[in-house]
Amino acid sequence: MKKIILTVAAVFAMAFANAQDGGGGMKFGVKAGYVNSNLTGDIETDSKSSAYFGGLVDFSISAKFHIQPEVLYSMEGGSDDGAGLDFISIPIMAKYYISDKFNIQAGPQIAFVAGGDDFIKDSTKSTDFRLGLGAAYEMAGGLFFDARYNLGLSSIADGDGDVKTQSFNVGLGYRF
Repeated sequence: MKKIILTVAAVFAMAFANAQDGGGGMKFGVKAGYVNSNLTGDIETDSKSSAYFGGLVDFSISAKFHIQPEVLYSMEGGSDDGAGLDFISIPIMAKYYISDKFNIQAGPQIAFVAGGDDFIKDSTKSTDFRLGLGAAYEMAGGLFFDARYNLGLSSIADGDGDVKTQSFNVGLGYRF
């Protein structure tokens, strides 16, 4: 838990430092949505439908390029009994604007196990490294829709075995 708090503090300290520096524009926001996830590798689970929510900071580097760190809480894992995991994830997304309203995104994320079913939680590592790929459509007034695929890059099995996460998120957000 200490790692999570320190990482979140570092992300927001970076945001405030950039604001004080007069960095190219910064907006805060919130987002929430639907997540469909499962575990793959040595154990195959049916997909689990659940939700995610969190906050973000959007840094405008140029008109077409932004960096967007986020802090998200998501309920993931698989639908099989004992396969649910809750994560606090910190994606750092690079966004490229194809048009004024549409962008594509890619970036790494680190996710920390924050809860879940005892069986799976006790047999997994506390940290997951992922790659996120997605797109977003922005409307006037700060409202946006986004979709993202998250692919686990490292095994979360604690010990022998290969168990990876994957999820598809569709959400709604608001930047102010």
